[in-house]
Amino acid sequence: MPQRTMTDDQSHTEIPAEAPFDLFAQWFADAQKHELNDPNAVALATATPDAFPSVRMVLLKDFSPDGFVFYTNTHSRKGGELLANPRAALLFHWKSLRRQVRIEGLAIPVADAVADEYFASRPRDSQVGAHASLQSEPLDSRLTFLGRIAKEGARYLGRSVPRPPHWTGFCLEPQAIEFWMDRPFRLHERRRFTRLPDGGWTSTLLYP
Repeated sequence: MPQRTMTDDQSHTEIPAEAPFDLFAQWFADAQKHELNDPNAVALATATPDAFPSVRMVLLKDFSPDGFVFYTNTHSRKGGELLANPRAALLFHWKSLRRQVRIEGLAIPVADAVADEYFASRPRDSQVGAHASLQSEPLDSRLTFLGRIAKEGARYLGRSVPRPPHWTGFCLEPQAIEFWMDRPFRLHERRRFTRLPDGGWTSTLLYP
C-alpha cells in the first residue's frame, strides 16, 4: 500500500493571522451548516477561588467583539464559581469539521436589560423551569422536580413569567483565542491570538 503523503495545500498555513472574531464567525457559520446537533454547544471551564476546576457543556447564545454570551442560574455550581472567580475558558469542538476553538478570559454578568430580553424570548416551559429548578442542589426524586414545575406553572397561569433574579447571562471577554484544525498525520495547525493592552490582537502559530 502506498504511503500517505502531505500535499502542498495540506501543509501550508490556512488560519489567517488577523481578525479572530471574523474567523470565529466564519467557523461558527460552517458549524451551523454541518454539525448535526447543537453547533453552539461549548464546554465551559470554571474554577473555585482555591483553583479546583470543573467543566460542563453550555449553549452559546450570542457573540461579538465584546465576547461570548451564555446564560445560567447563578445559584448553580458554575454560576457560583463565576461570581467568586470570573476567570473561565470555553472550548468549541466541531467534530464534523475537525476544528476546535479555545477561548480564555473573564466572565462578566450581562446587564439586567440584556438578561430580561433573552429570558422573554425563551419558550414558556423553559421560563417556568428556571423558577422550578434549584440547580445543582440535591434532588430526592424526579417527581419532586415535576411537582415544582407544576406549581410554578400554576403560579404564572395566564400571565407572563418574569426572569428570576438569580438567572442571568455572562459574557466571557476573551484575553486569548486559539484556533485548531486537523491535518494529516497529526501535523495539525494551531494559531493563538492574544489581546493587547490597546484592545488589538497579536497572533502566532503554535506547534501542534
